[in-house]
Amino acid sequence: MLYEKLRTAWSKGDLDGYKAVHHDDYHFVRHSTGETMKRSDMTDDQMKFMMENFKSEKERCIYEDDKVLVEHSHTTFPDGTKEAVMAVHMKKDGLLWRTETGATPLK
Repeated sequence: MLYEKLRTAWSKGDLDGYKAVHHDDYHFVRHSTGETMKRSDMTDDQMKFMMENFKSEKERCIYEDDKVLVEHSHTTFPDGTKEAVMAVHMKKDGLLWRTETGATPLK
């Protein structure tokens, strides 16, 4: 399953490991704007910045099978804001293919 590979790569700042669990046709839907970003829209520098500056706590896998991965965490962003984030990752060819998130601000 991909959850452990995804979290391990993120926590270690392993950009190649992180990219390896994402499909070439990967899409990310921003919860704040609904904007969709393709994998090709994200530079290595942008991904590395997120890995180094978006701090996750209370990470847990809610559910994973061969079609979907659902995870939840508390994330602190560079500006100090915190959100409880639910991410639903749909899979294609055994890799993460499309991610949509929902978030609730935390105090």
